[in-house]
Amino acid sequence: MKNSFKELKLEELVAKREELRKKYFDLRFQMVIGHVENPLQKRTMRRQIARLNTLICERERSAGKAASAKA
Repeated sequence: MKNSFKELKLEELVAKREELRKKYFDLRFQMVIGHVENPLQKRTMRRQIARLNTLICERERSAGKAASAKA
C-alpha cells in the first residue's frame, strides 16, 4: 500500500486522503458504538493518512522549488 501511493499524481493523492479521512471518521463512530471487527484498522488508517500528507507536502515543496528555479 505504501509504494502504491508514490505512483499517484498530486490530485489523486489529495482525493485518496479525503476518502480515507471520511472512512476514518466513520470508523471512529463505529468504535464508539462498539461495532468494529478489527480495532487495528484505526491505527493503520491514521498512518495511511499521515503517509499521504507527507507525500503531498513533498510534492508541493518540489513543485515550489521547480517554479522558483525557473524564475
